[in-house]
Amino acid sequence: MFEAEIIIEIPFHDVDVMRVAWHGHYAKYLEIARCELFEQFDYNVPQMDQSGYAWPVIDMRIRYAQPLRFQQKVKVKATLVEWENRFKVNYLITDAETGKRLTKAYTVQVAVDVASGEMLYVSPDIVFEKLRLKS
Repeated sequence: MFEAEIIIEIPFHDVDVMRVAWHGHYAKYLEIARCELFEQFDYNVPQMDQSGYAWPVIDMRIRYAQPLRFQQKVKVKATLVEWENRFKVNYLITDAETGKRLTKAYTVQVAVDVASGEMLYVSPDIVFEKLRLKS
């Protein structure tokens, strides 16, 4: 339903001595794509703050099929696949020139009421309003 794509050129400060992106930097690349995705329905971090809900990542899985290399241009596609009880976002990282699949991943986020600190088991109404699934 909702997806976004970004292009990232792997910078020198993200690579190791073999000029391969360190695995921990992948979370950053996913986050950049996820923010672009959430901008599409006006519910990025500032709007989450204003709504009174925090959305921590509670699960993240990454399948490293091929390394990302220094100066390589990659496309990171983020797709929102669940929103009723949590946000689940699937990711696909491909080589921007060849389209070759490099990495697959997903993240899961849940709503936490900032005032009470309690986790919600159903997404708050603001999510459905932002996704235009409820008026």
